[in-house]
This record gives sequence, C-alpha cells and structure tokens, in this order.
Amino acid sequence: MPEANDPRVYFAAERTLLAWLRTGLGIVGLGFVVSRFGLFLRLVAHPKAEEAQAIGSAGIGVCLVLVGGLVIVGATVQHVRFRRGLTPGELPLGYWTGFAVWSSVLVAAMIFALAAYLASA
Repeated sequence: MPEANDPRVYFAAERTLLAWLRTGLGIVGLGFVVSRFGLFLRLVAHPKAEEAQAIGSAGIGVCLVLVGGLVIVGATVQHVRFRRGLTPGELPLGYWTGFAVWSSVLVAAMIFALAAYLASA
C-alpha cells in the first residue's frame, strides 16, 4: 500500500499536464495546416492568381488554433489547482514544480500570437 506522502502523485499529475500540452499542440498543428490548405489549393488551381486566402479554411484553422490554446490553458489551470491541494510530502524535494506550468503558459502565449497572425493574414 503506497504512503500518503508520495511524490509519484505529483509526477503523475505533471505527466497528465504534459500529455494535454501535446494534445493542444497537435490541435494547433492541425489548425495551422487547415488554415494554410485553402491557400495551397487556390494556388494549385490558379498559379498566376494573386495570393488570396480562402476564408472558410482560414476561419476553421484559426478556430482550431484557438481551441488548442484553450486546451493548454485549461490543463494548466487544472494542474495548478491540483498542485495546491498536495501536501508538502507529496511534492518532490529539490524539484522546481513550476517548470511545467511556466512552459505551458509560454506555449499558450505563443499559440495565441499565432492565432492572431493567422487571423490577420
């Protein structure tokens, strides 16, 4: 039977956060591809046409990028809430427990900047 103060509880929560981070990045990647796919199809159909973007694929792509960012933000908030409920014995000694959170926040900020760029382009 495991002890009540087990740092493996924290590491399991951190792995879950990182899994959601990967899921969010996958959704963002799909959104970026969808956003640019309409432009690709238009250029293949009319190579000499001006660079015009298909509004439908761009809108869907930006929405997917935003959903991926929101998935990451939600997972980060959930992880922070869980971490606050842990006892000091369940946190690993000498381990910076904020690294995964700050990494997720930085990635989410870059994702929202990408969404703004895709929406404006």
